[in-house]
Amino acid sequence: MNKFLSAVFIFLAVFIGFNVTAQGGTMANKKALVVYFSRTGEQYSVGNITKGNTAFVAEEIAAQTGADLFEIKLKNDTYPAAYKALTEVALREKKEKARPEIAGGVTNFADYETVFIGTPNWWADMPMAVYTFLESYDFTGKTVAPFVTHEGSGASSIPSKIQKTTGTDVTDALAIAGHTAQNDRAETKKQVSIWLKKTGF
Repeated sequence: MNKFLSAVFIFLAVFIGFNVTAQGGTMANKKALVVYFSRTGEQYSVGNITKGNTAFVAEEIAAQTGADLFEIKLKNDTYPAAYKALTEVALREKKEKARPEIAGGVTNFADYETVFIGTPNWWADMPMAVYTFLESYDFTGKTVAPFVTHEGSGASSIPSKIQKTTGTDVTDALAIAGHTAQNDRAETKKQVSIWLKKTGF
């Protein structure tokens, strides 16, 4: 009887171990996409930059997950390079609920199961071009993971706005200071890694 029970326990242990491994493999094979909007030029706290704060975070997420990258760019980019002027344009677009036309698109969007959405925090909201992207695709059945760069405002209500716009499951957001993303690669990598583990990636 003892030998029989031992055999059963061994079988169950192997079976359970196999299932855990199989589920882990399935998760690892899920196709993921990192979509982000980022600005160069004069930016608060970091001065004139040639690569946007959010872009650094997006690339780190892609590096750690193997996800594909898509940058949201305006088709007709007339945004001013000066920070104050840019904030004025951003506020006007927010009040008007503008939907700026964006360049290009993701032709195989249906293939992705997880979509990371990256955005700066402008007036406690996303740039309106991010709404243009979100409203252009069907997010049914997908998991959305938001990440936000900011200088003190955190993620604000951006995750809930993404959820409302896409109508799908949204994870907790990564909120990372723009100056950290711009100037501290090691800390950015650390914060991204912690967030990915916390949200199940």
